[in-house]
Amino acid sequence: MTDDFQIPRHEEGGAFCVAALYHFARFPRFESFRAELDAVARENGIKGTLLLAAEGINGTIAGTDEGIANILAFIRSQPEFAGLVHKESRAAKMPFLRMKVRLKKEIVTMGVENIDPNKIVGTYVDPKDWNALISDPETIVIDTRNDYETAIGIFKGAIDPNIKTFREFPDWMRNNPGLHNKPKLAMYCTGGIRCEKSTAFAKEMGFDEVYHLKGGILKYLEEVPAEESLWDGACFVFDERVSITHGLKQGEHTLCHACRYPLTAEEVTSPKFEEGVSCPHCYDSRTEADRDRYRQRQMQIALAKKRGEKHIGS
Repeated sequence: MTDDFQIPRHEEGGAFCVAALYHFARFPRFESFRAELDAVARENGIKGTLLLAAEGINGTIAGTDEGIANILAFIRSQPEFAGLVHKESRAAKMPFLRMKVRLKKEIVTMGVENIDPNKIVGTYVDPKDWNALISDPETIVIDTRNDYETAIGIFKGAIDPNIKTFREFPDWMRNNPGLHNKPKLAMYCTGGIRCEKSTAFAKEMGFDEVYHLKGGILKYLEEVPAEESLWDGACFVFDERVSITHGLKQGEHTLCHACRYPLTAEEVTSPKFEEGVSCPHCYDSRTEADRDRYRQRQMQIALAKKRGEKHIGS
C-alpha cells in the first residue's frame, strides 16, 4: 500500500479496498463536478463520502480494487487533482452504507478565513523520522483531532486539546501562549488533512518551526513497526471498522450508534450500554424519551437485518 496510484490487487485483511484521500486545489467548478463524480462512483459500486469545495476534495470511500482504481483514475484525470495521493487499507465487509458526494464551504471545517495550505503550510515529516522529532525535548507535540478520537489512541507525550470539533482548535491555539515556550511545534491527525490547516494557521500566528506527520496516523501505523512505535492505543476511523491498529488491522472497538463514541469491550459490558440506544458516554445526557426513540430505530434496524437488508439509520 502506498500513496501512489497502483494496479488493483487483492491483499490479506479483507475483500474491500478503503481509500482515504484529500487534495487542496483551486476548484471553483466544484458544484458542477458533483453529479459527474457521483455517477462514476455509483457505476463502480463505490460507497462512502466525498466532500467537494472551492478549496478541493476530501473523503473516504470503499469498493472493489478495480472500482477504487477506476474512481481514483477519474479524479486524477481532472487537472486540479492530477497530483492527488491516497492511502489504502482493507476491510472484510463494506464499511459504508451508501455513497454521498457533498458540497461544502471547506473540505475540512476550521472556520478561519483565508487559511490556504497551498500558500503556507508546515514542514512534512515522514513516518520514519517522526519518532525522533516528537522525542526531542525542544518539540511540543499536538493532537489536532476531536476528543472522541483521542480517547482511544494518542502519541506518547502529545498534548490533547480536548476539543469537540476542529472549529474549536484555532481558539485553543490562541488561548495557549505557553505553546511559544519551545521552538518546535509538531502536529498530527488521522490522515493529514486537518494538519494542512492547523499548521498553516500556526504559521500565520507567527510560529516558525512547524511540522506535521506526512500521511497522518494512518501512514505511521502502516510503515512503522509496532516494536518501534510511539503510538499508544488505536486510531479512530470514520467508517464501520471504528478503529485500526498497527499494520492497518481492524481494531476491537465498537460504536455507540446513539452518540457515535467508540467503545472498548469493557464499556460494552456496562449496564449503561444498550445496543443502538446508549453507552456510558451518553447515558446521563439523554432522556428516557430519547432512549425510547433510539429503541424504535434499533428495532427497525433489526427487522431490516432479518430481511437481509441494510437499514439507512444503522
